Amino acid sequence: MTDGENPRASKAAPEAGEPAIDWAYLSRQTIGDVALEDELLTLFEAQAAEFGGKLAAAASHKARLDLVHTLKGAARAIGAVALGDAAEDYETALAQARETEARGADTGARDTTDRLEALGARLGEARQAISARLQHL
Repeated sequence: MTDGENPRASKAAPEAGEPAIDWAYLSRQTIGDVALEDELLTLFEAQAAEFGGKLAAAASHKARLDLVHTLKGAARAIGAVALGDAAEDYETALAQARETEARGADTGARDTTDRLEALGARLGEARQAISARLQHL
């Protein structure tokens, strides 16, 4: 992978045992500046901590889509590939549910719920990895 390249482009999903954060990618993005890594991880952690509450409080599909889209971009920016992929999957499920509701069809709520659960799991993994990393910086 080259500097600045999207980590998702190298593979669709992480392999078993792969860390929740691609630390080498983050290091390339910050040009090895550990203080900048610390700042980015701290900002991401604050955003991640608020995500669940904001999502629950979101009053519309658009608000939920905006929140998950923001999380997707932030995750990918720090090398949290699996989290970014899970956010994209949930974003897709939300968009599809919106379309089916507009047609008066079944909402596909189960698929949306499953993808939200997967997103929550990936978010937890990333937050745990970030917490461990910040304790060592």
